[in-house]
Amino acid sequence: MTTTHGLAEKIANQQAQIGVIGLGYVGLPLIRAFVRAGFKTMGFDVDQSKVDKLKAGQSYIKHIDSAAIAKLIQDGVFEPTSDMSRLGEADCIIICVPTPLNESRDPDLSYIEGTAHSIAKTLRKGQLVVLESTTHPTTTRENVLPVLNATGLTAGKDYYLAFSPEREDPGNPTFEAATIPKLVGGYDEVSGDLSMAMYGQAVVKAIRVSSMEIAEAAKILENTYRAVNIAMVNELKMLYDKMGIDVWEVIDAAKTKPFGFQAFYPGPGLGGHCIPIDPFYLTWLARKHGEQTRFIELAGEINTHMPHYVIARLAEYLNDASKPIKGSKILILGAAYKKDVDDPRESPTFELMKLLLKRGAVLSYNDPHVPTLPKMRHYPDLPAMDSQALTPELLAAQDCVLISTDHSAYDHNFVVKHSQLVLDTRNATKNVTEGREKIRKA
Repeated sequence: MTTTHGLAEKIANQQAQIGVIGLGYVGLPLIRAFVRAGFKTMGFDVDQSKVDKLKAGQSYIKHIDSAAIAKLIQDGVFEPTSDMSRLGEADCIIICVPTPLNESRDPDLSYIEGTAHSIAKTLRKGQLVVLESTTHPTTTRENVLPVLNATGLTAGKDYYLAFSPEREDPGNPTFEAATIPKLVGGYDEVSGDLSMAMYGQAVVKAIRVSSMEIAEAAKILENTYRAVNIAMVNELKMLYDKMGIDVWEVIDAAKTKPFGFQAFYPGPGLGGHCIPIDPFYLTWLARKHGEQTRFIELAGEINTHMPHYVIARLAEYLNDASKPIKGSKILILGAAYKKDVDDPRESPTFELMKLLLKRGAVLSYNDPHVPTLPKMRHYPDLPAMDSQALTPELLAAQDCVLISTDHSAYDHNFVVKHSQLVLDTRNATKNVTEGREKIRKA
């Protein structure tokens, strides 16, 4: 008979200590969900500045209030640390580290593998390890399991292993970590039982699947579905622009159908940590197995092309005013990857900035949620910039204002009124009535 070393009872009684590795947009909301369920938590992150801010009761994520963090610290139910040697103190360890792409757009699993080695140093009998980082199918079995088993402990007997894909939608007031159903795939039956019990305490519903690979593949499917459909409307946007047809009105018309259609919207490119990246995990995996994913690769090409399309449209509009991009003053509205969040990961704004600077534009930006342009690993040459105050004088001084992110904080009537030219990539100015002759869409 398989023993769980008392972990099942600890989880049932909320006596298990939950450790979360990676205190970003996934890990921090997860901590909050487990605390609300009655668990004590530890948060691990290699970024000491994040740990120091959390210890001081400060949140660095917009939709998580600092007062809420301060209360967790004060109540003693959340302890942030950068000391990975303390991983052995946690009964359940949840991995929420990044899984980016490398320069050749292949999966970079170094964060996952490095975290697995850190866990292995203190792995003990009775611990549960769950990977949440979005990755390609077989990662947990091929990249995490061997590292942990190399300790001499055996998965399913001495410790337990599972995969449960993160599901977060930053800025969505309807859903948070505790209210989004969780998929759970265990290495074996006992690992699945323990993971279901743990998540079942903290989230609205835990849904079991038959294996870790099914859970991994489901997450990739979710995001590839969105990437492919966004690529389709981006392609239609470029076609309909040439035909003089407003793609936004077309989408609004199509979504009046109460079945068989889900609205997706075009934009200046894909952003966020998941949708621009995850489909490439599948294309890489397909190549390993001697297969092609032409549909997904085409979608990736279209979405990657969109910033170039936007710059081409900008060049056309400036040309109509007898101006080149070189030397023109361009103000970009929005550095975050989507509206009303402070998350700049994979934001198309960075690619737009790179392309504009390469063409000699005089560049500035405004984002009420991103006061300083962060350093991004794929854009090391972008200059340091601070968000500029959105004044009538700033707007009037620009040759063009480019709307990259349609934050609710923006008064688009105000923007259009004081600007010479507005390039709208998000249909943000659809309700603007005065000055429409200044608006161009891209």
